[in-house]
Amino acid sequence: MPLATPCLPEVCNAMKTVEIQSQRRVFDGFFKIDEVEFRHQRRDGSMSPPLRRLHLNRGDGVTAVLHNPARQTLLFVRQFRFSTYENGPGWLLETVAGVVESGQTPEECVILEIREETGYRVRDLELVTSFYLTPGGSSERIYLFYAEIEEADREHEGGGLPQEGEDIEVVELTLDQAWRALESGEIADAKTIVGLQWLSRRLLDA
Repeated sequence: MPLATPCLPEVCNAMKTVEIQSQRRVFDGFFKIDEVEFRHQRRDGSMSPPLRRLHLNRGDGVTAVLHNPARQTLLFVRQFRFSTYENGPGWLLETVAGVVESGQTPEECVILEIREETGYRVRDLELVTSFYLTPGGSSERIYLFYAEIEEADREHEGGGLPQEGEDIEVVELTLDQAWRALESGEIADAKTIVGLQWLSRRLLDA
């Protein structure tokens, strides 16, 4: 089998035709769910038959790998995630994360989330990458950032916003503890796994 040739999004999208035939909002709450019927151009150039899909519009999100080089530690948060409770642990160890609100940039959002959840003030952010979490049904795109922190940057204890129902534990792990948690499956959150794998490669290349 020949190796695939990478295709930039702007090039691939220009080559393909998508016809949206109907779109109906079936849920309009914190998240938006649309039922969409569409056809798209197939690889052979023909059009597909009409396809019906549910589309979850979650907007963009952010997350950040927080590294304290002086202590050789990483900062995580642990909180209850109901959607993982039925078939998983419920309480997940994660990198700081949040949803980009209207009028916010991803950078503004992640700085605010870091301060609310961990109590740390960050000044220098590095945008690592962006990626889709569940492209089969959701538009959610995550912007992954990296920031170095030190003890002098901590303004308060963190823990999230009680008025929003947040009850967040701040967890500091050594690098070795973080790698073990990743390898053992204790860390089961996708964005956190992506961030740690990126950091591991960065440290190896340093």
